[in-house]
Amino acid sequence: MFSEKKMAVLSIILLFSLPLALWANDEIVPTRFGTGLNYGLVYDPGNEIDFIQVSFFALFDYDAVWFHRAPEALRFKVEGVAGATVTPWVRGMASINMLALYFLDPLRGKSLRPYIEGGIGIIYNDFQVDGQGLRFNFNPQAGIGTELDLGRAGTWFAAVRAHHVSNGGLHTDNRGLNSVLFGVGRFF
Repeated sequence: MFSEKKMAVLSIILLFSLPLALWANDEIVPTRFGTGLNYGLVYDPGNEIDFIQVSFFALFDYDAVWFHRAPEALRFKVEGVAGATVTPWVRGMASINMLALYFLDPLRGKSLRPYIEGGIGIIYNDFQVDGQGLRFNFNPQAGIGTELDLGRAGTWFAAVRAHHVSNGGLHTDNRGLNSVLFGVGRFF
């Protein structure tokens, strides 16, 4: 049985051992950075837990990160997130995530560029619900969103994600948390 500490160390090693070295290629899309604000509503178990988060992320050309060809519209997103529950108590949370983001360019408009995204992360919650088992957990997520080109006001985004927290069976108690996450933010 893995302890929380061993699980956290193993997860961080796996996440950071990804081949993030960029190599020269004329077709590589420049890396972009951004920040966002998230509001989450836990709907299972119950609906009494709400949380807020601040995220910082980098959006890489998928070809530049992984050693194989990929569609032009595919990106690789790495994000760090910190926040806290706001109800029913104030408790901290932090995660690091990696996601594949795919732009739905056939639906692209003059100032909108919709996308889908999905991936996994490692999350630490400074709280546990009955039966949760561990404070360090896996954090699979999937969602939809759009970039908004607001001209002089910059490029913004809005997104909705399904957000899950569980230990993946690494502990006998594995009560998960399911929530919906609303996010807005800006590229810089």
